[in-house]
Amino acid sequence: QVQLVESGGGSVQAGGSLRLSCAASRYRNYCMGWFRQAPGMEREGVAFIDKAGITKYADSVKGRFTISKDNAKNTLYLQMNNLKPEDTAMYYCAAASWCIMSTMSDREFGFWGQGTQVTVSS
Repeated sequence: QVQLVESGGGSVQAGGSLRLSCAASRYRNYCMGWFRQAPGMEREGVAFIDKAGITKYADSVKGRFTISKDNAKNTLYLQMNNLKPEDTAMYYCAAASWCIMSTMSDREFGFWGQGTQVTVSS
């Protein structure tokens, strides 16, 4: 069981940056992921980091977003640079005992944060 608390969302103009944080109660080594969901859209995986620190990014954010974790602080981060209007969504932090990196499936994630809104204006 793990509790996740996200922060760092906000409103920025296109080209701006935000850093999302996810404070976690980690009782074991988890695969961690960031997901996002825009109104009327399917939830999609944005960035994963597995137990070994290997990362995976959605093609739409590759080169702009960076996922990282600080194990000592039990905190997950998503650095988002060069934000675009299409990045606008509710962003969720999630934890899984194991995850499928290749497909970025959300079905393995049993623990979710409350979400933090990211809005990017043109």
